[in-house]
Amino acid sequence: MRVTHLIAATLATLSLSACFTLPAGPAGPQGMTGDTGARGSSGFTGATGNTGAMGSTGATGTTGATGTTGATGGAGATGGTGARGNAGPQGTPSGSTVVVVPPRQ
Repeated sequence: MRVTHLIAATLATLSLSACFTLPAGPAGPQGMTGDTGARGSSGFTGATGNTGAMGSTGATGTTGATGTTGATGGAGATGGTGARGNAGPQGTPSGSTVVVVPPRQ
């Protein structure tokens, strides 16, 4: 009989507990984030092309011949000296100073 009373009490408790609603408890911890998938590799960059060859420099032309210097002209003849003029007549002294200007040469 005791078991019957125990079972009846348990059923009564369960049936009454279904009528009561309690507030929700605090939220549990957030689950871990899943791993990100592997990243694909990038494609290779193509090789750089070669630089083209540089053109050659043209040849330098030859220098023209230098002209000869013309002949120097001969010295001209020196002219003769002109004749010397005669001295003019001398005046008489008058007690004043006489200035004599020599002739130009």
